[in-house]
Amino acid sequence: MNEVTLTIVALVAGLAVGAVAMLLYRNAMDERSKKSAAAEVEKMVSRARQEAGKIDRDSKNRAKDFEARARKAAENDIQKQKEKLQREEKSLVEREQRLEKEQQQKEQELQARMGEIAARDEKLKIAEKKLIDLEAEAERQAEELKARLEQVAKLTQAEAKREMVEALTADARTEAARKAQEYEQVAMQDAEEKARRTIAVAIARFASEFTAERTVTVINLPSEEMKGKIIGREGRNIRSIEAACGVDLIVDETPEAVVISSFDPVRREVAKRTLDKLLEDGRVHPARIEEVAEKVKKDVFKVMREDGEKAVFDLGLHGLHPEIIKVLGGLKYRMALSQNLMEHSIEVAQLAGMMAAELGEDVKRARRAGLLHDLGKGLEHTVEGSHAMVGADFCKKYGESDAVVHAIRAHHDEEKPASVLAFIVQAANVLSNSRPGARRQSMDGYVRRMQDLESIANSFEGVIRSFAVQAGKELRVMVEASRVSDENAQSMSYDIARKIEREMSHPGQVRVNVVREVRVVEHAR
Repeated sequence: MNEVTLTIVALVAGLAVGAVAMLLYRNAMDERSKKSAAAEVEKMVSRARQEAGKIDRDSKNRAKDFEARARKAAENDIQKQKEKLQREEKSLVEREQRLEKEQQQKEQELQARMGEIAARDEKLKIAEKKLIDLEAEAERQAEELKARLEQVAKLTQAEAKREMVEALTADARTEAARKAQEYEQVAMQDAEEKARRTIAVAIARFASEFTAERTVTVINLPSEEMKGKIIGREGRNIRSIEAACGVDLIVDETPEAVVISSFDPVRREVAKRTLDKLLEDGRVHPARIEEVAEKVKKDVFKVMREDGEKAVFDLGLHGLHPEIIKVLGGLKYRMALSQNLMEHSIEVAQLAGMMAAELGEDVKRARRAGLLHDLGKGLEHTVEGSHAMVGADFCKKYGESDAVVHAIRAHHDEEKPASVLAFIVQAANVLSNSRPGARRQSMDGYVRRMQDLESIANSFEGVIRSFAVQAGKELRVMVEASRVSDENAQSMSYDIARKIEREMSHPGQVRVNVVREVRVVEHAR
């Protein structure tokens, strides 16, 4: 019993000693951890202070660099401003010197001109004296010749003069008729040759640019993804659109854009509206394309008919065949250079009506012929012939009167005008085409063309001043009579016309009119 007790006591004592030892060891380890943590914190604080110092030094260095760069930039700006001011000052000085030089030159030219005028006056006085002497001598010789003629012919002066005038008049009429016929034939041949050459030159100069501008329509796409839908699998959607609308669809690298190409503006309009509806819907496949294209065609033809009916109603006309009205409405989608054909036709109709009213002709018939004169431009290209002849035949087919049909045929001289109505329509068409800006892209281009025409004429020696009139259809050139003779004036007009052909691109023809005028002024004191 005692042994067991002693064993238990010893065991308890051992556990107590172990627990105390363990507690002392743990306290020692905790103390060491605290010291280690404190040392680590001290190191971190030291590193943080070092980093803060480094950041502070870097900030100061950056601030110094920024200040140096700013100072240098300011100095550069100041230097540039100084150089600019120096250049401007130098330019002003040069301009002032140039103006002074020009003024001196003008003064010298004025003095030389005054000397020439004085010398010319002196020569004129001498010439006048000689002329008076010659006139007196001519009168004396004429009197002697009259007396001799009366003696030889045994006729009085009045009888001889009458016989001579009758003989000369008959010969002059015969010669004038013959010359007029020759000149008319030559003029017709030259006009035809010149017209063909002008058309060939115009086609060569403008065909490429004009075709690219007038035969395409660009559709803007909302995204590149939609371009893929339009193309479709292996291009089947493009083929469906081309077959349904009768156009060519061009999809290239241009971002978010598709080009519709066709010579027929109505087909381009149908294709454009079809693509717009497909883009709105988002469903693009062959069946849907055919469905939308068919619906759009009906809508476009309906709009064409409504536009034609509106134009006819506004002009106060009636009795036009529905087919004529439909083709007339299609002119809204066609252009002739910068003119919309629908607006041009209405304008010609209004002008023709006003001229017919002034001449006492049928106003409504004149408006009718003016409205329909360019109808042939709205017909399919499969119909052969010029637009005037094709349009006239089309109108005759659908019941228009012979007078209106003749006016349509004759508005471009393809059939010689034989009525007042034909001349009225022809004049109205020329007026509409000749107004400023009608056949140009902008007023700037029109003004620049007028200036170019005048500058070409002013470049010739002896020209005082030139004026481009009638929207550039005529160039009037005023020349000095003392420097340009009658023969030189004729050759000058030819040279100016040839230079215009070489240096300018102009629609139609330009009439060069050289004016040589002699004015003699004297004052009675």
